Amino acid sequence: MTFGILFVCYANLCRSPMAERLARRAFDEAFGPADITVASAGMRAFDGEPMHENSARVLAECGVTSDRFVSRTVKASTLRDADLVLTADRDQRAACLALEPSAVRRAFTLRQFARFAERASQDGAEGEGMHRLLSAVNATRHTAPPGEDDLADPVGQPIEAFRTCAADIWSALRTIVAATR
Repeated sequence: MTFGILFVCYANLCRSPMAERLARRAFDEAFGPADITVASAGMRAFDGEPMHENSARVLAECGVTSDRFVSRTVKASTLRDADLVLTADRDQRAACLALEPSAVRRAFTLRQFARFAERASQDGAEGEGMHRLLSAVNATRHTAPPGEDDLADPVGQPIEAFRTCAADIWSALRTIVAATR
């Protein structure tokens, strides 16, 4: 059964495109061509724009391609179609829920979901796959301690801020992948 993940940030130029491409790599490395689809969109995106040059550069440094990426705007239907919505920060999560309230049990910040996933796996949730993990996260989310859930927006900053953002994304993704097994 296919599982769709949508990454959301402000303009779909930096954080969410990096998360989309890094997630594809993380899931492919862990599971091969798994039945997990990844996509991204932005709350205030202009459709059809290329990825920010520093995001593309950092992805290239990671051995990940930015080829054929174009930005797109989040729509309510996009949120309804996603099995899991992972946002860059809490403001985007709130905006997604204002646009599509039915996504409330499927929308998290990326770092928040990683924290919850780690907690759910420590609590001994059984089974495999993203459907099981999402169910376990929702069953145990109230037991996870608070944490720093926002990914800093690197726009307007030096390339090192993009590298830090990519490292934070990769760390969260590795935690999610580990909890999925």
